[in-house]
Amino acid sequence: MKVEEFVIKKAKELEPYIIERRRDFHMYPELKYEEERTSSIVSKELEELGYEVIKTAKTGIIGILRGKEEEKTVALRADMDALPVQEENDVPYKSKVPGKMHACGHDAHTAMLLGAAKILAEIKDKVNGTVKLIFQPGEEGGLGAKKIVEEGHLDDVDAIFGIHVWAELPSGTIGIKEGPLLASADAFKATIRGKGGHGAVPHMSIDPIVVAIDIANAYQKIISREINPLDPAVISVTKIVAGTTFNVIPETAELWGTIRAFNEEVRDFIIERMRQITEGYAKSMRCEGELKLTMEYIPPTINDKGLADFARKILKPLGEIVEPRPTLGAEDFAFYAQKIPGLFVLLGIRNEKRGIVYPHHHPKFNVDESVLWKGSAIYALLAYEYLEGER
Repeated sequence: MKVEEFVIKKAKELEPYIIERRRDFHMYPELKYEEERTSSIVSKELEELGYEVIKTAKTGIIGILRGKEEEKTVALRADMDALPVQEENDVPYKSKVPGKMHACGHDAHTAMLLGAAKILAEIKDKVNGTVKLIFQPGEEGGLGAKKIVEEGHLDDVDAIFGIHVWAELPSGTIGIKEGPLLASADAFKATIRGKGGHGAVPHMSIDPIVVAIDIANAYQKIISREINPLDPAVISVTKIVAGTTFNVIPETAELWGTIRAFNEEVRDFIIERMRQITEGYAKSMRCEGELKLTMEYIPPTINDKGLADFARKILKPLGEIVEPRPTLGAEDFAFYAQKIPGLFVLLGIRNEKRGIVYPHHHPKFNVDESVLWKGSAIYALLAYEYLEGER
């Protein structure tokens, strides 16, 4: 039997194990940098399989498998953290931790990579290089990928592959797209300082609320009138903070939100124009305006063309491959793809017959477990074939 055939056969055989692991992780979700239980399980499983295990990024785990040669190294990544969401699914494996839930599928990613770890361990004598399995903490706002890159764990790696289960794609469909797949992400806070006073005599105050509202509207004109329509970008004001009661004009008003773009030059332009509008318009209305970025920047996720072409060829035996629509959501896999060639693969998990239709981060988000074996096969095939030099 060819190695490729063995990988797929073994992945199917491991389906009960992969589902069991996923359900266990799902019942005990851990937020960013809390993943002590998850990483302990991962570490134990990898050690039993003969992997060299090292800790990374506080609660992360890297398993290293050294094959018959050490000329090339490939990395496979799965994230482990959950979200501060109260689960609303009525399933036997519902989260047992109040206010925490795997609402993005990271439990599935971890289980799929453990499945791949078992497969790769069985074909170790046929693996023509080194495989690093990265079980990453803190993807949800913790920039765990950036920490792993800064610790030097990708310095000897030639390419990296990641998978994300995807609610927009039909179950079992594989999504591969070269170039921009996910957007950059920034968070901002604009503060408008006026002059407080009584709501009955607004002329004796300088109302920062009406100024903030105008500024929020002006931000949207950057998108509609200053950015090329062929360069997708978003400015979303998601929180307005001002005032304490009905009859007092406050001293300050705040606008909070996020900026998304696929192009870093567009992102830089947007931030500069937002700063100019915030300061300039506030000044024209006798206020002070200030714009600050409140989150460390996540770059866009750009898939390597060579790896995309390679993956389309290698993964054909697993079923339908489509080019997914890019999304203005963000992923810290981008830090890996900035460092070395990377490919972020999407695995469809939408199954309307089973009621699995809710989007990521929704309290009723779920995955079609019947396709998780395919994720393990994807990981293992990409690692094995890349080291074989089929690219």
